[in-house]
Amino acid sequence: MKLLILGAVLALLLLFPQLLPATVSIVAGVAAKPVAVAFILGLVVRPYLRRPKGWTR
Repeated sequence: MKLLILGAVLALLLLFPQLLPATVSIVAGVAAKPVAVAFILGLVVRPYLRRPKGWTR
């Protein structure tokens, strides 16, 4: 799914080159906010984390 979204974004950038500055500014704006970066990294890493067993529900 992630590769499909990445492919769609790259295809749009190839079809409409004027979208590149807008995309770069959006990514830079999100990267400037530490909370957004931490949230995105959490979404990316979560499937690879093991869940603790034992007293947790």
